[in-house]
Amino acid sequence: MSASINPTVRRRRLGAELRRLRETKGMTAEEVAARLMVSQSKISRLENGRRSISPRDVRDLCDVYNVDDPRMRNSLMEMAKESRQRGWWHEFGDIPYSVYIGLEAEASSIRSYESSFIPGLLQTREYAEAVVLGTQPDTDAGSIRRRVEVRLKRQDRISGEDRIENFWAVIDEAALAREVGGGAVMADQMRQLLELGEQPNITLQVIPFVRGAHPGMTGTFSLMEFPESADSTVVYFEGVTSDLYLEKDVDVRRYTGLYDHLRAAALSVAETRSLITDYAEAYQK
Repeated sequence: MSASINPTVRRRRLGAELRRLRETKGMTAEEVAARLMVSQSKISRLENGRRSISPRDVRDLCDVYNVDDPRMRNSLMEMAKESRQRGWWHEFGDIPYSVYIGLEAEASSIRSYESSFIPGLLQTREYAEAVVLGTQPDTDAGSIRRRVEVRLKRQDRISGEDRIENFWAVIDEAALAREVGGGAVMADQMRQLLELGEQPNITLQVIPFVRGAHPGMTGTFSLMEFPESADSTVVYFEGVTSDLYLEKDVDVRRYTGLYDHLRAAALSVAETRSLITDYAEAYQK
C-alpha cells in the first residue's frame, strides 16, 4: 500500500498541518468556526482526519490563517485532493472500520491485544467466517462474504510483499479455548498460528488462564506506529456502533505502558508455541 496513495493517512497529515497552522495563529477551533460560519465539530473533524477535506475547505482555512505562500497552498490543496481518493477497501462497499484499515495499511508497527478472538490478521478463512456470522447474526450472506474477503486481503500486511516491519500480538488464552466454528476449524486455526509465528516480523504471546486477573481484562486495543515521524502513534478501540482513536501523548504513553504489562504477564514465545500446539492436538482429536 505504501506504493500508492493512502487517503486515510493523507487526511491525518493534512489535518495535523491545519491544526498546526491554527495553533500558530493562536486561534481556537471555536474562533475559526465562527469566521467560516460552520460548526466547531466540523473544524475538529477536519483536524483529526476523520472527515474528508475538500479543496474548498483548505482554501477557506488558508485564507483564515493568512497562508500566502503559493507553494504551501498548492501542497495543501493537493493533499486534499489525494485524501478524497478511494482506498482498495472501498471496492468491497461500506466497511464500518474503513478508517482503521487505512491506518493499518500504512503502519510500520502494530501491537495488538485480543481477549476473545484470534486477531483478524491471523485468522483463517473458516475462522473469520464463523466469527463474522457469530458476532453479527443479522448480517446478510453478501455482507459476511465481503467482510471476510476484506479481512483476508488485509493479511497482505503481515505476509505480502509490502509486509509490516513488526506485528506483535498478545492473546488471552480464552481466544484459544473458545471453539469458534468447530474443532476442525480451530485445529486449522491453531496450525496457522504456529506457522505465522515462525515469520520474523510476527511475535505471538498468550496470557494463560493461570495468570488470573490482568490489565487486559478491561478491553482489547491496538497500538499503531507509522514510518513518517509526522504521523503520531494511534491507539485504536473497536466498538459495536463506533470506533475510538486516541492520539494524545498522554494516552499513547498510558497504553504503551499497559501493553508492556500485558507482554510481561504473557507466556514467552516458546511457551506460547507449546500451548498453541497443545490446543491444536486437542482440537484435532
